[in-house]
Amino acid sequence: MTDDEFPSEPEAEAPIYTPPPKAEEAVEAAPAREPERPAPAGPQTLWFEQALLADGWARDVRFTLSEGMIARVDTDVPCQPGETAHGPCLPGLPNLHSHAFQRAMAGLTETRGPGGDSFWTWRELMYRFVDRLGPDEVQAVAALAYMEMLETGSTRVGEFHYLHHDKDGSPYADPAEMAARIAAAAGETGIGLTLLPVFYAHAGFGGVAPGAGQRRFVHDVDGYGRLVEASRAATAGLLDAVVGIAPHSLRAVTGEELTAILPLAGGGPVHIHIAEQTQEVDDCLAATGARPVRWLMNNAPVDKRWCLVHATHLNAMETERLAKSGAVAGLCPITEANLGDGVFPAPDYLAAGGAFGVGSDSNVLIDAAEELRTLEYAQRLTRRARNVLARAPGSSTGGELFRAAVNGGAQALGVAGGLRRGRPADFVTLDRTHPAMIGRDGDALLDSWVFAGRHGAIDGVWRGGRQVVSGGRHHAREAILARYRTALGSVLA
Repeated sequence: MTDDEFPSEPEAEAPIYTPPPKAEEAVEAAPAREPERPAPAGPQTLWFEQALLADGWARDVRFTLSEGMIARVDTDVPCQPGETAHGPCLPGLPNLHSHAFQRAMAGLTETRGPGGDSFWTWRELMYRFVDRLGPDEVQAVAALAYMEMLETGSTRVGEFHYLHHDKDGSPYADPAEMAARIAAAAGETGIGLTLLPVFYAHAGFGGVAPGAGQRRFVHDVDGYGRLVEASRAATAGLLDAVVGIAPHSLRAVTGEELTAILPLAGGGPVHIHIAEQTQEVDDCLAATGARPVRWLMNNAPVDKRWCLVHATHLNAMETERLAKSGAVAGLCPITEANLGDGVFPAPDYLAAGGAFGVGSDSNVLIDAAEELRTLEYAQRLTRRARNVLARAPGSSTGGELFRAAVNGGAQALGVAGGLRRGRPADFVTLDRTHPAMIGRDGDALLDSWVFAGRHGAIDGVWRGGRQVVSGGRHHAREAILARYRTALGSVLA
């Protein structure tokens, strides 16, 4: 069947995000970075034994690509002479929430302290660690994190970026110095980037002055506006980059400041940490008389542009309101488990029609399938049941989780997700020879990848039509690892 005969294939859709006009004066670029290599010029074809298209599985699929986009989809067609045959094909899974620099401290906070350990004690360790990082180190660490994301099946990252200033808290000459290093790492690895510069002004509810550990994060409203504009300039050379905004949290942003910065998003995404910890909920109640999600819903225009990251501690009313708002719940199951945050009320939220995506947050472990597995397993452990998030008899748990995370993650990152004409040529192939993939087809492949695949299940990854992972390894792995070793050696010295 040809693409023209495929009745459910609509015309190309406009992206969710439309960038605002560029300022007349471009901000001076960051130190030179390796430019992102363009996708091959002219039409290109890729053939897969089967592919999970936006409207379901299809066999013997040929994608015709042009300028990094899917120009045509043909199904039930043979592989042509000279055309390489690839295994089962999935859309890339968006990683909607990352703090790239924290990849360098993974595993360094697992020693018990003198008192009870929690998110808050972990945060103090993070503040001490961040003081060791300069621009070169941030770029090297981000490149490693993005390489690992690509190797495990994520083709776009939402970088919730709040490390802005020099070690003493003074601004760099270029307000987007650190943002430009994030863009450089994305360009080097090839991952799609949705950059979310963070507005961070306070240490607690009620406008408490920031502490010394937060000096590298803070801005006033005017300075933040300059950061957002400079971040757009810093990402201008990347393929389909998106820039949104990220008020850090209700404890770090007053209501007046939130209202002031929202116009800076234009039509782009708005991400916010919310209700991650029970202490945050208690503090918000004490300061405002409302729980965090309820306060946000009552005081901000929350809609499909928004991503509420974590949203772990919701009551029934908040769960319903978030689901009906059209916003995305940004779940980070591995980090939430590592920090002891709690368990998101996923069954109730999904039953109310809520959208979600997954992210790697602290990057303590980067593995797209494990995020989905941990999401389901947390529900199984707390509810003492199996296949909790498969919502109908006979449906695939891995399949439902994957599809929902692709769609919700893409919405949260300001792009259109899934494999369809007019969308980015972002492909992930599974290794047919991997033990977990033998004899599987369709959603059974997704179930086996999510719950039984482990390392080596992913064979190839294409981003914008350019293959960046072959045989499970990123093409620039050795160079990226070498720079990371050097950077970490100076950080941990």
